[in-house]
Amino acid sequence: MHQALLWAAGGTAFIFLMTSLGSAMVFLFHNAKSGRAQRAFLGFAAGVMIAASIWSLLIPAIEEAEAMGMPGWVPAASGFVVGALFLFGLDRLISGLQLRSSILGGSTASQRRTTLLISALTIHNIPEGMAVGLAFALAAQHAGSSALYTSAIALALGIGIQNFPEGAAISLPLRQEGMRAGRAFLLGVLSGTVEPVFGMLTVLTIASVESLMPWLLSFAAGAMMYVVVAELIPEAHGEDRGDVTGTAGVMAGFLIMMILDVALG
Repeated sequence: MHQALLWAAGGTAFIFLMTSLGSAMVFLFHNAKSGRAQRAFLGFAAGVMIAASIWSLLIPAIEEAEAMGMPGWVPAASGFVVGALFLFGLDRLISGLQLRSSILGGSTASQRRTTLLISALTIHNIPEGMAVGLAFALAAQHAGSSALYTSAIALALGIGIQNFPEGAAISLPLRQEGMRAGRAFLLGVLSGTVEPVFGMLTVLTIASVESLMPWLLSFAAGAMMYVVVAELIPEAHGEDRGDVTGTAGVMAGFLIMMILDVALG
């Protein structure tokens, strides 16, 4: 467990650092318009998360379940559905709070938009932190398998790569709405704090319920896929269906994460 905690701490610290570095772009490009760049960023993040869900979470969940003597698809399918439903419920809860705030007049349109943006991407970061923590916990359970460690490292690297533009996707729009650069940066950084927190909590929890590993891996995959389908891909495409920037970002992110996971694994 001690080794798993150390690896998970390093992996989640890396992805948090990349979110922070991306948020720091607000100090360099505070006058830049997001537009196509933001769609490319979000598309890239979607592609990475799709590939990570398959190679780093669902496939290991199936293999782990089969090693326990059960049909691999059972925990993979059930955990995936529960993870997606969990994020759906959380999404609806936040949307309901936003609607109530709007009806009561408790915030301006700009404030509501800002809160929704930060909330959506913070929720998105929760399964990322869980996924990295789970990957290293799984590797620690099979200490003799270097492939699992390289797969976990590939997952952390892939998520870290997409967290850089994701951090920028939070801070730059906030700056464009008139927020001070320092505060926009801080909010971008805060959105990533859930990653190490949930990553470490996942490792601490899994140590006492190792038999749940296949379900937890697929739960993280379902949560990540919900974020991709419900938030990232629609935002990456925007209203201009003739613009392929978001699509190119998805394809590039998927390709890079697939290569990282397969080549390093």
